[in-house]
This record gives sequence, structure tokens and C-alpha cells, in this order.
Amino acid sequence: MRKKTGLFFGSFNPIHIGHLILANYILENSDMQELWFVVSPQNPFKEKKSLLDDMTRLDLVERALRNYEKMRVSNVEFSLPKPSYTIDTLTYLKEKFPNHSFALIMGEDNLAGLPKWKNAELLVKNYQIIVYPRYFEKSETLESYEEHENITLIDAPIIELSATQIRQMIKDGKNVRPMLPPEVFDYIDGSNLYK
Repeated sequence: MRKKTGLFFGSFNPIHIGHLILANYILENSDMQELWFVVSPQNPFKEKKSLLDDMTRLDLVERALRNYEKMRVSNVEFSLPKPSYTIDTLTYLKEKFPNHSFALIMGEDNLAGLPKWKNAELLVKNYQIIVYPRYFEKSETLESYEEHENITLIDAPIIELSATQIRQMIKDGKNVRPMLPPEVFDYIDGSNLYK
């Protein structure tokens, strides 16, 4: 029996409590046995200028997950060609971990943009996709995907917390302690990150 593993991709710049709340909700309310946070070196759709270096972001995610035994961090995309495409990463993981059955975790906003992804039709055909709700303008694309047998919409809490917002607050000298896992807050607070 293959281990059902959810893959939560992101730059995690920085990882915040919204990410952990979602990951925990999925683990507790689905058949996922574990969840991997896949730290992306560079999202093809995002600018790199405000991105902390890969190893620092990986370290912050590691710190955040220390007390969660079903969650782990993955740096698999660090050694793959850049920019990282989800389909290439999944193909690689499938070969490297044949005893795992991988599912993709994404927000409704990402699902709506899926047609722009490399080999989107292969993703939808070959992988289970777990979709969490987001506040955003719904589209016809989204409705067409919602009917697909490999796509599961879950009723997770909507967390409107963004890493961009957190970075700006740190830069402005505001308190972000409640928004970050304690280990992550302590590390960022004791450093010059995002300032």
C-alpha cells in the first residue's frame, strides 16, 4: 500500500500560521498520511527580488514543522532545473519515491490559473488535487475543473494571511508574532531578515 502524501508547494517567504492551519486541516480531514512542504526556489509566476535565499527559507520551514510529526519539508526543487515546474517535480518524485502516492494541494486561485501551467492536463489526469477555498473572483475555468474526478474541493477555513503582508509589517517595524510559528518569529526577530 502506497503512502498518501500531500504536496504543498510554495516559496514560504516566510512560512506563517496560515500555512500550518491549512496543512493540519488537510491531514485531519482527508486520507493524507503525511504532508510535505515543498520549498520552491523560484515560482515561474513570481518575481525573485523579495525572496530570501533558498536555504534560509528551508531552515524556517524546518523550524516551523519540528512539532508536527506528519509534516516535513522538502528541498527537492533545489536540484531540479529552474524555473521549477510542478509537473517535472512530480515526475521526479514519483520515480524517486515509488512507495508514495502524491497529491497536489493548492488554493482555488491557483486552480483557476491552472491552464497556464506546464502540462496542466497531465497534472489533472494523473494526480489527485486537493483545493482549499480562497476569496477571489471565480471563473468559468474553475467551474469546469470543479467537476473533475481527480479534484477535491475541501471546506477548509479561509485564512487571509499573506507572506507579502507579513514582510511589509516586519519592514515597518510592526509586531508579527501572532502570525508566525514561534520558532520562526524568534529566528526572524533575532536577525535582520526582511528589514
